[in-house]
Amino acid sequence: MTSPVTPNRSNQVRALWLSTIAFTVCFAVWTLFSIIGLSIRDELALSEFEYGVLIATPVLTGSLTRLILGVWTERYGGRLVFSIQMVLAGAATFALTWADSYPTFLLAALGVGLAGGSFIIGATYVTKWYPQARQGTALGVFGMGNAGAALTTFLAPFALIAWGWEGVAEIWAAVVAATGILFYLLAKDDPDFAARRAQGIAAPSLAEQFAPLKKLQVWRFSLYYFFVFGGFVALALWLPYYLVHVYEVDVRTAGIAAAIFSLAASVFRAYGGVLSDRFGARAVMYWALGFSLLFLFMLSYPPTDYVIRGKHGPIAFSTEIGLWPFVAALFGLGFFMSLGKAAVFRHIPIYYPNHVGSVGGLVGMIGGLGGFVLPIIFGALLDLTGIWTSAFLLLFLIVLVSISWMHLSIRAMERQAQGVALDRLPNFPELSDVHDPDRTVMPHLVDDWRPEDPQFWKDKGRRIATRNLWVSIPALVLAFAVWMVWSVVVAQLPSIGFAFAQDQLFWLAALPALSGATLRIFYSFMVPIFGGRLWTTLSTASLLVPALGIGYAVQNPSTPYLIFVVLALLCGLGGANFASSMANISFFFPRAEKGRAMGLNAGLGNLGVSIMQFLVPLAITAGVFGALGGPPQELSNGGRIWMQNAGFIWVPFILASTMAAWLGMNDLADARASFREQAVIFTRKHNWVMCLLYVGTFGSFIGYSAGFPLLSGLAFPHVNALQFVFLGPLIGALSRAWSGGLADRIGGGRVTFWVFASMIASVLVVIWGLENSSFAIFFAGFMALFFFTGIGNSSTFQMIPIIMRKEIARLHPNDSLDTQRRQSERESAAIVAFTSAIGGYGGFFIPKAYGTSIGLTGAPTAALWAFLAFYVLCLFVTWAVYTRRGGLLHDIERGRGLPAALPA
Repeated sequence: MTSPVTPNRSNQVRALWLSTIAFTVCFAVWTLFSIIGLSIRDELALSEFEYGVLIATPVLTGSLTRLILGVWTERYGGRLVFSIQMVLAGAATFALTWADSYPTFLLAALGVGLAGGSFIIGATYVTKWYPQARQGTALGVFGMGNAGAALTTFLAPFALIAWGWEGVAEIWAAVVAATGILFYLLAKDDPDFAARRAQGIAAPSLAEQFAPLKKLQVWRFSLYYFFVFGGFVALALWLPYYLVHVYEVDVRTAGIAAAIFSLAASVFRAYGGVLSDRFGARAVMYWALGFSLLFLFMLSYPPTDYVIRGKHGPIAFSTEIGLWPFVAALFGLGFFMSLGKAAVFRHIPIYYPNHVGSVGGLVGMIGGLGGFVLPIIFGALLDLTGIWTSAFLLLFLIVLVSISWMHLSIRAMERQAQGVALDRLPNFPELSDVHDPDRTVMPHLVDDWRPEDPQFWKDKGRRIATRNLWVSIPALVLAFAVWMVWSVVVAQLPSIGFAFAQDQLFWLAALPALSGATLRIFYSFMVPIFGGRLWTTLSTASLLVPALGIGYAVQNPSTPYLIFVVLALLCGLGGANFASSMANISFFFPRAEKGRAMGLNAGLGNLGVSIMQFLVPLAITAGVFGALGGPPQELSNGGRIWMQNAGFIWVPFILASTMAAWLGMNDLADARASFREQAVIFTRKHNWVMCLLYVGTFGSFIGYSAGFPLLSGLAFPHVNALQFVFLGPLIGALSRAWSGGLADRIGGGRVTFWVFASMIASVLVVIWGLENSSFAIFFAGFMALFFFTGIGNSSTFQMIPIIMRKEIARLHPNDSLDTQRRQSERESAAIVAFTSAIGGYGGFFIPKAYGTSIGLTGAPTAALWAFLAFYVLCLFVTWAVYTRRGGLLHDIERGRGLPAALPA
């Protein structure tokens, strides 16, 4: 909010330069550990990880405090909050000299981090003094305070040599505390705060200040700032260490080189503000992110030797960037990061003029968290890959995602404003003479969707729904493949040199299911919020992270177990996709075809498990990607495998499926709903009943898929089970795809009842095979289990729309038929997704139950008896609630008592 009275020029200049000087001093303190951290590291003999946590801790405090400091600045005024914050930061910095152990250094570092919260205080304070047309320039000048990092990296090494790190801390502490006192004495209250206090107007409430934070646009700005500011802070902390080890320079040279980057990323922020005022913040963001991509590509390219088979023999050459070309590239990167920082904060007072403190606080917090998280990830990537430039590659990927999201969002806004006109334009101007817009137009948002209308379905609906289904299926296949890839990878880890205990291996097999099931809870509600097209694109692209991570991690037997734990959890991204995919497809089809459509989507999607278990054992036997994929691993028997192909083999398919989802799928306007609208399912009794049943069907399918390879190898070590294990998931997936129509014809409740009866018999067969040491009986029992779980997966999902149509008609009898239809479809989709989330936990508990049973009794039989007891419970619940005479589905599945809410 700006004051109705424009402040005079001298007061504006005073506020701007006092804030800029204060911010410069605070930033110098905030990045102090980039220099003194090296001495503390040697003094305490810290590991790489401990050192990374130490230098990142102040960044964590400075980031997390930004949101609340922004709110307090709106409430109490920047003059008071800025002064108190600097005095407290000075006291914490001086307390460093009293620390005598690693924990006490971490505690003091948390206090030093208060200096990092200064940005949002100053940005909010400065914004109040200037009209909107000049806020970009003013914020750009203020942002030059980032040069404090350059002051530290340039001056601190000399002070360090003269007085030691304790002397540096004392000097920096005195300067920041004195600056805080002077700021309070010399600065004035901003016009908005002064006017509000004079008139006795209460400050905005927390609810009013936090209201904009639910907008997706705010989080998009946060991602930009995660790179332009968080990446800047991370590099300011990381570069001295990087330069000392990669280019073998002394700490003073490294400090000067890092200072050049910090200066470029700071002083040009004022220029970025001027450009944002003149050309618009959006254009400046395009420049900043686009050129950052170019410089990061140069910096991320590792030193490489090449040999080309030329006409006259081999031609050898190498690529490696020298020290000063490296510094020059850093300067260019810093320049465009400084423009980006100015452009991001130019957006905020334009879109949210009355909420600069809260919105800017969130954006600043996320950006600051980048400065905390990224140095730790830099260290982990270095440990994982052994490649120094991997840090720049990570930043390259972040920028790529940022610029893509920005461009797609801008195109979406353009389409929202001029969608009809854009759809009727030819792809190229030269095609205007032959362009037929009525034939070629394919709007991605469908406003009119009436699948229950036979004529609409025949003329238009079936074609659109079928296209979305066949784009969704390959994406789901890949999701399941990545989710369950650990079931094969874990079985091979001991043979390629990883000395993990048996319980650790079971944990790795179980963790993807645990994270996948948990993430499904959140994914359950994403399609109505973001739209099926966008969410399918993003969720499919996210599979690249675990696929590439696995490919690199398995190549080095010294890779820490923690890295494998993280990658196993990230594989859960694939499992989570199922919830959103099923919810999305359920919106497209009429009730008469939902069972078949969801059966095809889920059943063929489940094929990803068997495809993975068939393809990966083949792919790891050959160097599919040549030198690009890395060297093979030596086996104990003298053979060789390329275990990295278990991850790399999916990358090209993931890229293709991501493009197909973005280009070929649609969003349905009727399917849009907020989380609050969807959360009503938590009050529905049948949501929880179906969760129980789906744990018994899908939970069993995914749990047996994850644990079957490892269990087979332990129970029957003389059998090469890996050549057979793909058959189980294959049978389960095909039976699910085939049986969707069966449930439509005779009723999902009745099918589910007989599925559980058959699963009880199948478990008895498996136990019989184990007790008689017969692999044939054991294998046959498991194949039967997979077959019946597939049928049960389909039949339980077919039950949900019918249950909810009857429930909505009972709960809302006075609503129109169309309103009841929309509500039942919305709740059905949410329940389908949520039950899939809960069902996914079976993939964790079944492998873990095997491990626990073996650990306690020496055999997995106790776990199988527990599974059998659970199936007995599911059988009873299905009968008691749904299929018995008087049950909810008894009359419906026998052709009587169809829900009144939806005429056929």
